[in-house]
Amino acid sequence: MNIITAAQTKDADRHTIETEPIASVDLMERAANAFVTAFIPLYPDSNTSILICCGTGNNGGDGLAIARLLQAHGYDAITVWVVRFANSERDDFTANFARLHNTPIRITEFFPGDKLPDIDQTVIIDALLGSGLNKPLTGDWLRLVKHINGVPGRKVAVDVPTGLRADGIIPDTEYALYAHDVISFQRPKLSFFFPESAKAIERFHVVDIGLDESYIERLPTDFRLITRDDIQRIYRNRLPFSHKGTYGHALLIAGNTRTMGAALLCCGASVYSGAGLTSACIPPAGLAALNTCHPEVMYCPEEDLAEIWGTFDAVGIGPGLGQREKLLTACLGYSAKPMVIDADAITLLAREPSLMEKLPTPCILTPHMKEFDRLFGTHSSWWDRLRTAREQAEARHIVLVLKNRYTFIVMPDGSVYINPTGNPAMASGGMGDVLTGMLTSFLAQGYPPQEAAILACYLHGTAGDQLAANGMAVVPAGKLIRMIPLAIGNRGGFS
Repeated sequence: MNIITAAQTKDADRHTIETEPIASVDLMERAANAFVTAFIPLYPDSNTSILICCGTGNNGGDGLAIARLLQAHGYDAITVWVVRFANSERDDFTANFARLHNTPIRITEFFPGDKLPDIDQTVIIDALLGSGLNKPLTGDWLRLVKHINGVPGRKVAVDVPTGLRADGIIPDTEYALYAHDVISFQRPKLSFFFPESAKAIERFHVVDIGLDESYIERLPTDFRLITRDDIQRIYRNRLPFSHKGTYGHALLIAGNTRTMGAALLCCGASVYSGAGLTSACIPPAGLAALNTCHPEVMYCPEEDLAEIWGTFDAVGIGPGLGQREKLLTACLGYSAKPMVIDADAITLLAREPSLMEKLPTPCILTPHMKEFDRLFGTHSSWWDRLRTAREQAEARHIVLVLKNRYTFIVMPDGSVYINPTGNPAMASGGMGDVLTGMLTSFLAQGYPPQEAAILACYLHGTAGDQLAANGMAVVPAGKLIRMIPLAIGNRGGFS
């Protein structure tokens, strides 16, 4: 699914208005209805006191329409603030302002310099500026947003929290309204997927307002959101008369004396992700643990690697590896085959940059933020980090999996696929090791690296989502491994 800019969203609005056809004020009504439909299950008590803060642009027009529709649904404790800090108002705002006068809703207008009264409502709906902002909040706008943030009520933003840019870099110095819920129109905004948005968003929801989807999907963009439909399309069902040889042989080179758990996790993930055969190149001290935990996994002594390298269909290297630079160098010198490089192997690449020139094609690198910066230099923002990732993926013809709450999968053509699955319960040790095992398994099964990355990231997160939905406040990596086959069986979705 295309993730588009704020400017492209306005273009999609215009296109829908012209070609459906539909009046812009009626499209606004449709958006307000979609918002209310999402809002009511979140805040079902119709006795909830609600303050709706409206600017005088289209976002404010949405807010006025939302006020009227909520009142029609039995929410009678509604107050509207109309904030006239700008010198103009949009026609659709004017039309909805007139409609609001036919309701019992109390309206208060504010002008520059006015004193702001206390807020005692339980819910505050932010319909001040929306997605049109491209500069920091200042003056009365900043004063108002700080005033709203300073009260304990739940905040719900219409489309975009005031002060948060919809796309592009999100400066740490810019202040924004903090929304417990954001109800975004048609698409999530690109900025929602960047860690800097945490200052403005706790969670977001997306509602369909009837824009022309075929038009949106034709708009040029480098950013796409992975959906369950993608997983259904990419994943290959197992066929009759297939056998273990059909599904490839994965090799995991991992583990050290104190980090054998990393090797066990990635090996288990490879098995549960469907590799026909999985071998582990680990220190001999870990052999008893391997046989106990994963008897399906075969042992490959390090001294045998050169001789049997050609028998493997894909290789994953790095989890718990330690400072074994000679082993990594040797593996990069063998015949090229699909490879996943993670964790300690990335640190070794950063220490010896000449090894970067020996990366095989295809190759998947899976850094978290600190590993990425060790490899490619310090970055001041995630936007800059992602720009570097795109440059490096294109220049080196590799796939970069930049791990994050919403992982960015950067393809060799510079396009970015955003993985929406996963949750904070998965913030525990070993999750990256599991992902490496899954990636290696899918490569061994013959998936191209782009598809392997999409499958592994999405299903990894989905398995964690299911465990969290079943009440697990913390999801251990070892528990997640056994959920992988169910995530695959449901193709990334659960009923």
